[in-house]
Amino acid sequence: MKPADYESLTAAQAIAYQQELRLQVKIETLDKPIRIIAGADISFNKFEETVYAGIVLFKYPQMEVIGHASAVSSTKFPYISGLLAFREVPALLDAWNKLEIKPDLMVLDGQGIAHERRLGIATHFGLITDVPTIGSAKSRLRGKYEEPANELFAQSRMYDRDEVIGIALRSKKNCNPIFISPGHRVSMAQSVEIIKNCIRGYRIPEPTRQAHILVNQIRVEHKDKSQLSIFGITL
Repeated sequence: MKPADYESLTAAQAIAYQQELRLQVKIETLDKPIRIIAGADISFNKFEETVYAGIVLFKYPQMEVIGHASAVSSTKFPYISGLLAFREVPALLDAWNKLEIKPDLMVLDGQGIAHERRLGIATHFGLITDVPTIGSAKSRLRGKYEEPANELFAQSRMYDRDEVIGIALRSKKNCNPIFISPGHRVSMAQSVEIIKNCIRGYRIPEPTRQAHILVNQIRVEHKDKSQLSIFGITL
């Protein structure tokens, strides 16, 4: 199934497709060097059809920005917890296709396998592009954990029954932890170490932090242009 077909899916069909994709997920050691890493973020209002996506490329491990791409698209797929990838992936794929250089690994603002069906946005996107991915989320979707100690890089395993599905990581003292889970083609341990290497004094790792800034800029610019067009003004 192509992301362009997501528009026609019912919620039940989307869940069934997630179950199919789940069988293809590979949580394994990434055995090639990471020279270029990317951060991705998506923004939308759950009551609107417009979706904004942004990807920022960095040299790794220097974390020097070397490029970016963005996309604005629309979707009619409803806002349903656990199925947000069906709203987000088509826009993110548009941005991906605009990149002149493809990264060795992507960090997405969202879940990897720390998801009811082990198919958060990072896992979903990793599968359709066959790129190694990590999910770095600001909030927990699935899994129980003990609060990490209030010290930099303290961590706690996240469990769904007896399965470890992610790590709660204290990325900054006196801040809530972030929630790391592998998406596809990278191990749990590697996911945590890569995210730790991407922390630059903020709670959020630099790839997704910069992608968030980019997406907000695109969103503001798009809304400004839309307002101008109402009055017949073109830029």
